[in-house]
Amino acid sequence: MQPYFLPYIGYFQLINAVDTFVLYDNIQYTKKGWINRNRILVNGKDEYITLPLKKDSDYLNVNQRILAETSSKEFQKIINKCSQVYKKAPHYSEGMDLLKEILNNDAINLFDFLYNSIVKTLEYLNVKTPIIVSSSLPVSSELKSQDKVIEICKTVDADTYINPIGGVDLYSNQHFKNKGVKLQFMKTNEFSYPQFMNPFVPLLSIIDVIMFNHANQINLFLNHEYKLINHE
Repeated sequence: MQPYFLPYIGYFQLINAVDTFVLYDNIQYTKKGWINRNRILVNGKDEYITLPLKKDSDYLNVNQRILAETSSKEFQKIINKCSQVYKKAPHYSEGMDLLKEILNNDAINLFDFLYNSIVKTLEYLNVKTPIIVSSSLPVSSELKSQDKVIEICKTVDADTYINPIGGVDLYSNQHFKNKGVKLQFMKTNEFSYPQFMNPFVPLLSIIDVIMFNHANQINLFLNHEYKLINHE
C-alpha cells in the first residue's frame, strides 16, 4: 500500500489483518489522493487537513518529495484546529497526545514523515504487524501495478495478497492465480460511533476514531468490522 496521512480505520484494519505489510516508498506521488491529506470532523461536516509539500516535479516518487518550509506552521494550524473541534470529545487527551507526537517530527522527507506517523499510530493501537519498506526488497523498479505486487508477494513468501475493496478493478484474479497468489479484498463494514450529537460522518481520519472511542472499542473495530472478499 501507499503511505497515507492519518488514514481512515480501514487502512489499519488491513495492517492488523495481515502477516506482513509492505509500505511503498518507491512509488510515484499522486495528487489529490490521501498521501498528504485526510479529513476530520468540523462542526458536523468533514474538512481536509493537509501536509504542505515543496513544489516539485509531478513524476517524483513519494520518497523523493519534501515537506514545505512552512510545514511547522501548518502543523500548528492542524493541532489548533483539532484542539478546537475535538476539545469536548471523550478521548480528546489521547487523540491530541498522539497527534502532537506525530506532528512534532523533524523529518522533512515526505515518506519518512508518513512512515513515522503510521508506526506511531500502530503503537497506540497495539498493532504489531511487521512493516517492510518496498525499496528494501530486491524487486525490479521496471515492474508496474499487479506485476509488481505479485513479485513483492513472492519476495516475502506470501501466498495471499489482500487489498482494500477500492482496488478491485485494478487486478486480475486469473493473473494472480496463474502466479500462485490468492487475491482477496477487504471491505470495511458500515458501522458508526457517536460524534457529539451530529449525524455520523464515516471514514474520517483515524484521529477522529481515537477522539471518540476507547482503545478497547477501537480494537473491536479493527478485528471485527470488515469482510474479506475473494475476487472472482
